Amino acid sequence: MSLLELEHISKRYGRGLNEHVVLHDASLEVEAGEMVAIWGRRRSGRSTLLRIAAGVETPDSGVVRLGGRDLSARHCELLGESIGYCRKTFHPNEGRVVLDHLVVGQLARGVAPSTATNRAWEALERADAGSCAKLKPTELDGGEAVRVAIARAIALQPKLLLVDEPTIGVDLLARDAILLLLRSLTGEGMAVLTSTGESTGLSGARALTLSDGELHGRPTRELAPVLPLRRRSA
Repeated sequence: MSLLELEHISKRYGRGLNEHVVLHDASLEVEAGEMVAIWGRRRSGRSTLLRIAAGVETPDSGVVRLGGRDLSARHCELLGESIGYCRKTFHPNEGRVVLDHLVVGQLARGVAPSTATNRAWEALERADAGSCAKLKPTELDGGEAVRVAIARAIALQPKLLLVDEPTIGVDLLARDAILLLLRSLTGEGMAVLTSTGESTGLSGARALTLSDGELHGRPTRELAPVLPLRRRSA
């Protein structure tokens, strides 16, 4: 049994002439300790796929399971417990500095303040963003904002991490390091599902393509090759 299973997922918006099919009969499995990347053009539905995988959005048809459990029936307890959905936005009411934003999400789930603070620091260090702890979110550059967002998600110690376009808005020189960070998390047993509109975002991942609502590629790890990480030129 795979950690994440999407079976025959379909999603559409609008009706009649305005109907737009975003996903059509899409199936995908992600194993623990695996990184999978969904490539697609803008408005291809890749972000919708990730939201459905996280339980943030409901499919029109099909089933999403995490660890064998139907997400539609259990998403309230799974999101934030077993699923880390990486948000790159920071709401002012969640704290003044970065560290506050990592702590408040844990407090909302009943984690003791001292434990939440320790986990926040550990997550920031794990994401190589410890120097951002006392900064305001508005002071972060693109790469730092992504690292902090990843840290905020992994502070909740999820089994599955979902990151929509982790390298968008990030300086070219910092992109490989972020992909390496995500790949390293799989070495600790975490599953990582990302989306991207750039071929460089596929490095180190099992890659699938989303086009015209259909998912192309090999849906399971046993059938699919993993693209190697790009080597930096000398």
